Amino acid sequence: MTEVHKKENSLHFLDYWRVIRSRKEIVLAVLFLVVITGTAYTFTLPKIYAAQARIQVNQDTVEIDPFNPGAGGMRGYDPYFLRTQYEIIQSKPILYEVINRLNLQEVWSQKGEKIPKEIAYKILRASLDVNQHRDTNLIALTANRQDPQEAARIANELAAVYRDARLDLKYKEMTLAMDALRRELEKQQEKVSRAEQHVEEIRQKFDIAVLSEGVDASSVEKLRLQQLEGDRIAARVEMLVAKTRYEQMEALSGDDLLTASAYVTSDPFVETMRTQLKDYDVALMSLLENYGANHPEVKQTQAARDELAEKLSKALEGIKKGLRAQYIVAKSKFEALDTELSGVRSTEQKSQREKILPFNKAQQELEIQRSIMNALKSRIAQEGITLEVPRTPVEIVDAAEPPTRPVSPNLILNVLLSIFVGLGSGVGLAYFIEYLDTSIKTADDVERWIDLPVLGLIPQQVRPLIEEGPDSEHAESYRVLRTNMAFTGSGPNKGAFAVLSSGAGEGKSTTAFNLAYVCAQQGEKVLLIDADLRRPVQHTILGVSNRFGLTNVLLRDVPVEETIKTTSVPNLHFLPSGRLPRASLGIIDPKRICELVQSLKLKYDIIMVDTPPLVGISDSAVIAKEMDGVLLVVQYRKYPRDMIVRAKQMLDTLGIPQVGVVLNNINIMRDDYYYYQSYYSSNYYYHSAESGAAAPSEMKGA
Repeated sequence: MTEVHKKENSLHFLDYWRVIRSRKEIVLAVLFLVVITGTAYTFTLPKIYAAQARIQVNQDTVEIDPFNPGAGGMRGYDPYFLRTQYEIIQSKPILYEVINRLNLQEVWSQKGEKIPKEIAYKILRASLDVNQHRDTNLIALTANRQDPQEAARIANELAAVYRDARLDLKYKEMTLAMDALRRELEKQQEKVSRAEQHVEEIRQKFDIAVLSEGVDASSVEKLRLQQLEGDRIAARVEMLVAKTRYEQMEALSGDDLLTASAYVTSDPFVETMRTQLKDYDVALMSLLENYGANHPEVKQTQAARDELAEKLSKALEGIKKGLRAQYIVAKSKFEALDTELSGVRSTEQKSQREKILPFNKAQQELEIQRSIMNALKSRIAQEGITLEVPRTPVEIVDAAEPPTRPVSPNLILNVLLSIFVGLGSGVGLAYFIEYLDTSIKTADDVERWIDLPVLGLIPQQVRPLIEEGPDSEHAESYRVLRTNMAFTGSGPNKGAFAVLSSGAGEGKSTTAFNLAYVCAQQGEKVLLIDADLRRPVQHTILGVSNRFGLTNVLLRDVPVEETIKTTSVPNLHFLPSGRLPRASLGIIDPKRICELVQSLKLKYDIIMVDTPPLVGISDSAVIAKEMDGVLLVVQYRKYPRDMIVRAKQMLDTLGIPQVGVVLNNINIMRDDYYYYQSYYSSNYYYHSAESGAAAPSEMKGA
């Protein structure tokens, strides 16, 4: 089963091609009709001209942000923007405006009557084609009309209307936004006024001093604290300096005190006495070198020096007391400032909780409201300038021009489409007819439906071989049939054979004669019996009289030997049917047929009986019952397979031995499978036996 399926799959395409080849007349007829119809219809269509205008569509949506001026006027990328613009361009408001501007209701009027706007809209909508150029923001507006001038006007007017609509829409949006901003500014100004009044009420309530506008109340207290802190620090430094001077002077005495006093204090009286004291010491030393200690001048100088030293000592003591007084004063000042600072700090903290915080909050709220108001004023001023000089959201890149050549109808395209449609329709019709056709088409169909081997394939236009001659190319088909009969295992090699068919006109008579003719050519003694009493044809093939024959033998009017005739074909004898009498009931008697056949089998190698159709006539069954084998002739693509299956069932029911099937009247030119088989079997091999000069000529003729 696997090999069978593989074979069927490999021949699947060939089966489809065989259908097309066998129904090529239908395919060509449908193709011809469709092409002619399509071409004729193309010539009857009006010429359509296409004018195209291209516009650049920018995304420029009004979005006024008063706190971010740089962000106004544009949004982020919108992937649905251009698709939305397609629909807007083709919307009724835009197209109605085009109709009004071009007065299309009157231009397209019928019989002088103005058409309704809705009808004009439908006509205009059907005439437009809107497309986007890939990866750009360019949109092509195409108008298709019979008048090229009108097509260009419509395309250009559509671009202009859409551009004006976008400008008007933007202007309206910005105007509405500006009005909203102005209303918000008025509200904000009222909020600022209320905030200012609230700040003043708090200031007056808590008696808060404000240095200047914009400085909060806490700044005054902080300034005071800073000043006190500075004074306190300065007083402490002053106290420490005074303390250090006092302690240094208190720790010195004698010459050290006298020396340090020059650095500790800058009293000019003390400096003078120090200088005079040094002068007295120099003068005293000079006098002692010349005079003695008791010299009056020396004593006088010594007394003056001692008096001066006493004054200097008292002066230094006064300086010590002054430094101590300075230290005490500085310490008292520091302590007073420290006490004052602590009190101010305590008072400031309490005031911060009760007065300053509410005042500062009110003042901060005032500043916020003022900043919002200033932002609104700035934005209104900026957008006012933008409103006067707006950006253009739509630019006409290419204006439409009247076309010189029509775009429709396209003769070449329509013809090509007609060809494709015609081929498709023809092939479809061929397959549909093939689907409805249940006749036998291939040898596989025979073996599949009636389960009998196909012994011979007979092409079309086969005549009796007595007319075509023994060297006819069709004779090889019957030789193959005879060979297959001889080697088949389903029946005898020699004896009596009936050639029958399920219906009339399937070529059984020609098959019976040609098979008998081939057998006689091969040296076998053959008797051809024409048992088709109603429509005998064998006597016309052989050109003999049908006056006496089988009917006379069955009626026992004459012996069989007197009715058998010799023919011009060696080894071939013929028993005609004879004339059928009016009272023919019971003439085909099984017993008489059996006796006749048995007697003739003793004299002839092969008896070939031409019988009437099997279905509808009982004679065939009676005759076939007495035969050694039955050869069933099936005509290619003629009768439904149910009829052939019915004939096979009748033979099986009667127990009639069946040799095989002859597939007759095959259209070789329509079927590649049969063509190659017939060509190589009937032509090539047959003519290969002839001379080498004749073979090429015949091959060329084929």
